[in-house]
Amino acid sequence: MKSLSLSASLVLIASAVTAEPWALRAADAVLSEEEIATDVIGQRLVFYDNGESRFSPGGSYSYTYFQGGTAYGTYRLVEPGVICIDFRNGFGRCDKYVRNGANLVILTESGERYPVRP
Repeated sequence: MKSLSLSASLVLIASAVTAEPWALRAADAVLSEEEIATDVIGQRLVFYDNGESRFSPGGSYSYTYFQGGTAYGTYRLVEPGVICIDFRNGFGRCDKYVRNGANLVILTESGERYPVRP
């Protein structure tokens, strides 16, 4: 029984390590650290639902919902193109930032795509 439990655990660990959490498309180019610094940090990113993200150069983050209200937190770059946000309410998320042609797109770990308005 122990060996079955151990092998099941190893399969789960191997799957977690090899799985790609973001659904990249062939034309997606992950933003470099330099591109994050120029195209995301200090910028106002407005989405097609009129929600708005702001990443301050000092590490603060805010998201203003299109219906009103703002969520605040801090962000950190964890790998090229990936920014993790820790919200004040305890919620957190990591997203991958890519360019698809001329468009900036945010990919969630669950496979959703949020294009930023030009």
